[in-house]
Amino acid sequence: MRTLLIVLALAAAPALADTFVRGHTRSDGTYVQPHYRSNNDGNFNNNWSTQGNTNPHTGERGTRTQPNNGYGNQYNSPYN
Repeated sequence: MRTLLIVLALAAAPALADTFVRGHTRSDGTYVQPHYRSNNDGNFNNNWSTQGNTNPHTGERGTRTQPNNGYGNQYNSPYN
């Protein structure tokens, strides 16, 4: 019984795959609201914006089908 409770508790624990980003002002004066982002682990498929994935905080579905080619910043953010 104890093992079953431990397994259920571990299964119910949320995955630690996100990072909270505090609100900040960009160099151009634009204020960025506080938000969550997925941790950068270098795996394209492990990203909320990838097609087939859903952002657990907003419910928004991912739309990207291939990784950024590395030439320029697709989202114009210094945090990507």
